[in-house]
Amino acid sequence: MAYLSRRRAKGEITFECVNGFIMVLLSFTTLYPFLFLIFQSLGNSASISFLPKEFETAAYATVFKNSYIWSGFRNTILRTVVGTVLSVLVTTSGAYALSKPWFPNRRLWTGFIVFTMFFSGGLIPSYLLMKGLGLYNSFWAMILPGLCSAYNLTIMRNFFMGIPNELEESAKIDGANDIQIMLRIVIPISLPIIATISLWNAVGHWNAWFDCMIYITEPRNQVLQLILRHIVIEGTSQYMNFTGTMDTGTYMPEAVKAATTIVATLPILLAYPFIQKYFVKGVIVGSLKG
Repeated sequence: MAYLSRRRAKGEITFECVNGFIMVLLSFTTLYPFLFLIFQSLGNSASISFLPKEFETAAYATVFKNSYIWSGFRNTILRTVVGTVLSVLVTTSGAYALSKPWFPNRRLWTGFIVFTMFFSGGLIPSYLLMKGLGLYNSFWAMILPGLCSAYNLTIMRNFFMGIPNELEESAKIDGANDIQIMLRIVIPISLPIIATISLWNAVGHWNAWFDCMIYITEPRNQVLQLILRHIVIEGTSQYMNFTGTMDTGTYMPEAVKAATTIVATLPILLAYPFIQKYFVKGVIVGSLKG
C-alpha cells in the first residue's frame, strides 16, 4: 500500500508538472503578441527577434504629440460613458416593465424584441435612416442605433422575473409605488447583473469603430479605434501626423503603429481587473436565477 501511495504521489506530481508547463506555454503564446507590440514600440529597429536591441521612447513621444489621438480619446471616453449610462437606463426600465405580469401584451412586445435579434434592416437602410433623421456626422449616430440590445434586455428581464414577488407585495402594502419598488428593492438586488450589462456595453463602445466609419466623416469627431485603424491598417499619413523622422532621426512608422496600439488598448486592460469580479458574480447569479 505504501508503494502504491508513493507511486500515486509521483503520478500526481508528474501530472501537475506537465499541466503547469502546458498552462505556462499557453499563457506565453497568449501574452507574447502584446509583449511583442510593447517591444516593437520601445525599439528603434524594424527587426525585433525577442527583445528590442535598444530601448527608445520616441514612438510614444510622437503618439502623444498627435492631436488626433487626444481627440479620439476624448470622443471614445465620452461615447463609452454616455452610451453605457443611457443603455443601462433604457435596458433596465424596459426589462423591469416586461417582467411584470400586469404589463399589457408583454409576450407580444417581447416577441417583437426577440425578432430583432435574428433580422436587421441592413447597412444601406440604416445609413439612409441616420441621414434622414439628421444624425449623419452627429455624436448620437454612435449612441442611438445600439441604445438597447435585445440580448441584454432579455437577460435582465429573466433576472427580474426571478426576484420573489413577496418582496414587491410587501413594499406595496407599505405604500410604495412601482417606481419606488424598482429603485429601492429591484435595483439593489440586481446590482450584479447591472454591472455585467454595464461591462458589456462599456467594452463594446470602447472597441466600436465601424459605425463611426459609416456615419462620421469629420476626423476630429472620430473615435480612437477608428483613428487606430487609419494608422495601423491604412497607414494614413494625415492621422499619423509625423514627417517620417523621429527625434533620433530614424524612420520608424512601425514603432509608431505599435505605440498607438498600446495606448489605445491599455486603458480598458487596466480597468478590466477592477470590474471583473462584478462580471463573474453577475454571470453566476444570472445563470442561477435566469
